[in-house]
Amino acid sequence: MANHQSAKKRIRRTARRTEINGARRGRIRTYVRKVEEAIESGDKTAAQAAMQNAMPELHRGVLRGIMHKNTAARKISRLTRRIKTL
Repeated sequence: MANHQSAKKRIRRTARRTEINGARRGRIRTYVRKVEEAIESGDKTAAQAAMQNAMPELHRGVLRGIMHKNTAARKISRLTRRIKTL
C-alpha cells in the first residue's frame, strides 16, 4: 500500500484514468461492431454510413492514447476492404 501522499494521489488518478479509458475503448468497440454487423447483413450503404461514424472514433482513440496508430489504421483498412468487396 502507498505511504506517500504523491503515491496515494497517483493511485487515485490511475483508477480514474482506467475508468475513462475503459469507457472510451468500449465506445470504439461498439462503433466497430456496428460496422461489422452491417457488413454481415450485406447492406453496403449501411456499412459505409457506420464506417463514417467509426473512423473518427478510432482516430480519437489514437489521439487519447487508447490504441496505437497502426492498430487503428489496420482496423480501418480491413473494414474498408470488407465494405468494398460487398
